[in-house]
Amino acid sequence: MSVRTPSSEEPAETVHRAGFACFVGRPNAGKSTLTNALVGQKVAITANQPQTTRHTVRGIVHRPDAQLILVDTPGLHKPRTLLGERLNDVVRTTWAEVDVIGFCLPANEKIGPGDRFIAKELAGIRKTPKVAIVTKTDLVDSKALAEQLIAIDQLGKELGIEWAEIVPVSAVGAKQVDLLADLLIPLLPEGPALYPEGDLTDEPEQVMIAELIREAALEGVRDELPHSIAVVVEEMLPREDRPADRPLLDIHANVYIERPSQKGIIIGPKGKRLKEVGIKSRKQIEALLGTPVFLDLHVKVAKDWQRDPKQLRRLGF
Repeated sequence: MSVRTPSSEEPAETVHRAGFACFVGRPNAGKSTLTNALVGQKVAITANQPQTTRHTVRGIVHRPDAQLILVDTPGLHKPRTLLGERLNDVVRTTWAEVDVIGFCLPANEKIGPGDRFIAKELAGIRKTPKVAIVTKTDLVDSKALAEQLIAIDQLGKELGIEWAEIVPVSAVGAKQVDLLADLLIPLLPEGPALYPEGDLTDEPEQVMIAELIREAALEGVRDELPHSIAVVVEEMLPREDRPADRPLLDIHANVYIERPSQKGIIIGPKGKRLKEVGIKSRKQIEALLGTPVFLDLHVKVAKDWQRDPKQLRRLGF
């Protein structure tokens, strides 16, 4: 069993490598947090509810000798809605197209049925190298970590998966994140950079803005509405008649929920919650775009949108 620690030294390579890696794992296994830590900036939404990532977010890690493009997919799960089925299709399509797969398993939770479900799917993908990434190592002691590493090695043996590496990391504590990049890069094909230097993601700005709003909207309603919220940015326009040194961007966005009864939860007493969502997401949008923003949010009902193909299309799925 090959488990990597900071003392492992890799031989220096002069060739340039570029390619795609994706992180898989059951919902809330730390995939988005890890993407953000590797890229060094927020490109994927993170929240404490499972199943918050809906779009394939690519984070781009630039190195002098390599470019690692991270594809962050939704967590694979047993679907209960049409949205769930579509998210699973996105995951499987992505797996077939990447150069390396990182399987994220949290250090603080024993391997469960959800992990086995994914591992069995991975076992069927023969050619793509697979790296087991033990996330959230800051939450356990060394004994619990050692037990988890052994369990993951055993899981691979049971299912016929040969892990290219088993790497413990803590994205929050910034432990071994760079080492993980060092180990993924040799598994990429040789080739020139695929994105310009300085690009951190290929997501359109409107999608990223919608995700920031959705993350802020999810924050106070962890248990009540984990999957019922969708956000669409309807319009982004520079405010007219502003002096060049004081620009302002007007952003109009709709927050969609599935039932009228959920409206009050999002808006809150006297509109307090929606106001907080606006303030929090506006700060993050301004940091992302580097310009002052006026954010106009409206809450609308799109009845049972997770089960309706027409509404899913309209909301971008």
